[in-house]
Amino acid sequence: MTDARFEDGAERPLHLVARDEADLRVVSTLVQDAVLCTPDMRWNRKGRRFMLLVNRFRWEDRAAAEAGQRAYERVRAMLVVEDVTAVRTMGIDRATGETVLSVLSVGFAAGPDGTGVLTLTLAGDGAVALSVEALDVTLRDVTRPYAAPSGKVPSHG
Repeated sequence: MTDARFEDGAERPLHLVARDEADLRVVSTLVQDAVLCTPDMRWNRKGRRFMLLVNRFRWEDRAAAEAGQRAYERVRAMLVVEDVTAVRTMGIDRATGETVLSVLSVGFAAGPDGTGVLTLTLAGDGAVALSVEALDVTLRDVTRPYAAPSGKVPSHG
């Protein structure tokens, strides 16, 4: 096994796995300000998998946009949580598919023996709490980046 090199950082789709809280902080940073509609969230109860298809702001490429090398970008990405035993939502109107949700953070409260609750905190006091048997989260870009429709960095002002 060799150490990563700067040259290995060529632009490619992200594919990250989080199995501990340090990894999850990286994923949380990368999905901050991702947007989705309620139908873009799915729970496969039998498969114990919760999935979100999000439009993720490309925080990792922000410097290139600020240097004028390209526009600010977003990319469609799948955020998948495995080993989900229960899902609870708060502040989300699931009756309408037109509601746009914005991810603020992803956090984890550990329980006994590796179990815990993974919480997706959304703008506007919304949240999704996922009871999990183990922390197993994947973030994978599934499209090519595209120019962010707003043309600017998301803000919380």
